[in-house]
Amino acid sequence: MPSPLFNWLDKRSSGVLLHPTSLPSCHGIGNLGRTAYQFVDFLANAGFAYWQICPLGPTGFGDSPYQCFSAFAGNPYLIDLDPVVGFGLLKEEEIAPLRDLPNDHVDYGALYETFWPLMAKAAKRFAKDGEPSLDGYGNYKAFLKKQSHWLDAYAAYRATKAHFKGKAWFQWPKKYRSFDEWSKSDLPKALATDIAAEKFYQYLFFGQWTQLRNYANQKGVGIIGDVPIFVALDSADAWSQLEIFQMTKDGKPKAVAGVPPDYFSPLGQLWGNPLFDWDALKARQYDWWIDRLKANFALYDVVRIDHFRAFHDYWAIPANAKDATSGEWKPGPGIDFFETIKKAIPDAHLIAEDLGDLSPGVHELRVKTGLPGMVILQFAFGGNAENDYLPHNHEQNSVAYAGTHDNDTTLGWYWTEGDHVREHVRRYLSVGDEAPQWDFIRACFRSPAKLSVITLQDLLNLGSDARMNAPGTAQGNWQWRYQPENLDFLNREVAGYLKDLGHIFGRCRD
Repeated sequence: MPSPLFNWLDKRSSGVLLHPTSLPSCHGIGNLGRTAYQFVDFLANAGFAYWQICPLGPTGFGDSPYQCFSAFAGNPYLIDLDPVVGFGLLKEEEIAPLRDLPNDHVDYGALYETFWPLMAKAAKRFAKDGEPSLDGYGNYKAFLKKQSHWLDAYAAYRATKAHFKGKAWFQWPKKYRSFDEWSKSDLPKALATDIAAEKFYQYLFFGQWTQLRNYANQKGVGIIGDVPIFVALDSADAWSQLEIFQMTKDGKPKAVAGVPPDYFSPLGQLWGNPLFDWDALKARQYDWWIDRLKANFALYDVVRIDHFRAFHDYWAIPANAKDATSGEWKPGPGIDFFETIKKAIPDAHLIAEDLGDLSPGVHELRVKTGLPGMVILQFAFGGNAENDYLPHNHEQNSVAYAGTHDNDTTLGWYWTEGDHVREHVRRYLSVGDEAPQWDFIRACFRSPAKLSVITLQDLLNLGSDARMNAPGTAQGNWQWRYQPENLDFLNREVAGYLKDLGHIFGRCRD
């Protein structure tokens, strides 16, 4: 068999999964400010090599980072406003209302009402000052030029979406339903101020993220980012790049994404994302994907690709279907896609999210690419010794998790499972019931998998109330946040033990 394309996971290490919105702050949502740096310090002190996050893109209805308005833009909610005050673009008393928002969870509705008027004020003052470059954030005009390949369309999309009271782009008047037609219309001039503001928000985000990532790298901590394979239907990408999707010229999907029925979901899952036109992309040498991944690697050290199986085959559902039962499997681009990526980004460090009931063809594709897959301990118990997720079956070229952002916390999972599952856990790991979350953490550290990632909720001994996301539910997700005293506890009581575990099982950085 030929050598795998990518073979980068060559040493044992560990990381922690935490989305930045879950960080403490006094502004209603976690951001890229002081507590993010403190979290990096904890990771470094505990011997972790990676901080894994969910996608950083701007979110809309439902607040999911996996349904973003752009595959390239950053989420302005993550901007720390304290430096903006320091630059004189906001006043301390102006941001005071943010301090009245909850600090134990994210109230996205209240945040929306409070945050955006402040950002508009800052953008107005920035423009009034002649759009200077901000100290430490890079040259503003150079930023606009470097990011123009996506930023121009994104800023136009966001400004136009606001102009039409939040309606999706395919609900706008027909003459605005493509970026090319929009560019010839009256709106570029009419919305110039709002478009400039959207670009300014991205300048702030990228300036702050670059500083944080550089700090993490200096501390020996790499960032694992996340790329949803599909983009949202209501996104700047779909609006400005119709030709790479299975869509009509007037913006209607021919088919949409999802997954077929299974034991857990008798009607399947209807995601509604537009599907890629892989033939069109291949004819263009996958240029949009190359641009996307290059942009990701400018933000992250490693990129996890969500729903990897769709590169082999994907479930195409008729656009007018009410559920996913009428879909059919269609071939994805296969190894040709990854060979092209390899030529364009030779040292791409990618992780394949290969969970679920997969066909042999998906496994063969992952092996050919050489990408590490994922194994989840919460999926391991209750069956027989052949279960791929049991630690003795883990491949070295994989990433071991107790659970991810889509799972319950390990403590919550353990006590909601049946007696036979808990008995299997106890027998397999030779443990009792005292601290199943730590039994799973130790099992991940012992795993043959080269990389092991733990959720912060498990390190904090938290139950189901701290769950980040419950797939298939529309409300109450992506809200969890930890408190400053939680990190104090970790630094005081846990960091030394974690570093020792790292040394014992060959995962510690130093």
